[in-house]
Amino acid sequence: MSAYPYPTAREKIVSSAFAAGVHALFAMLLIFGLTWQRQYHPETNSVDLWASLPSSPPPMPLPAVKPEPVAPPVETQPAPPPEIAKPDIALKDKAEQKRRAAEEQEKEMEKRAEEAKIAAAREQEQARKNALAQQTAARQSEIDKYKKAISDRIKRFIIAPPNMQGNPEAEFVVRVLPGGEVLAAPLKKSSGVAAYDNAVERAILKAQPLPLPPPDSPIFNEFRELTLAFRPQEQ
Repeated sequence: MSAYPYPTAREKIVSSAFAAGVHALFAMLLIFGLTWQRQYHPETNSVDLWASLPSSPPPMPLPAVKPEPVAPPVETQPAPPPEIAKPDIALKDKAEQKRRAAEEQEKEMEKRAEEAKIAAAREQEQARKNALAQQTAARQSEIDKYKKAISDRIKRFIIAPPNMQGNPEAEFVVRVLPGGEVLAAPLKKSSGVAAYDNAVERAILKAQPLPLPPPDSPIFNEFRELTLAFRPQEQ
């Protein structure tokens, strides 16, 4: 009996199948390896040969180009260097500016003072006129007061004629002495009714002495001669 036993039928089948598979795999590798190789096709260039060159059309003439006028170069002058003010000149300019500013300020102050003076003078003149107007109004009011007192005194003595028609006016100029006595009383304007004119004249003479302002009054001279008017219906 040998050391290696004989293979069984199963082992023979398995080894045969393994060998067949290895051969099949090797054959596939050979087939696919040949198929995968890259096929190279060299490029070819074709050249045409001509016996003679073909005739070409004559070239087109180019349009004439008019040259543009060239402006002559402008000569530029270099800018002058900036002037550097000297210290003493700068100080003089500054002092001159201060002097002019002071003069202008002084002129402005003088102008304002003159305007204030003119305004004050105008105010004083207006105040004077107002005071004069007040004095005149007060004087006239005093004159009117005494004239009314004289007229009222004379009216108390007027006896109008009976059955007098209308309201005519009789005007007299009465000249008065300083004591209030009547110097004369001429008729200046008749009422048109002689009886009424005579009645007023008699009343003026009976009313003396007339009430006058004091002799030292500033309006006393206004009563040396009076123009008085009377109406019947105002008595």
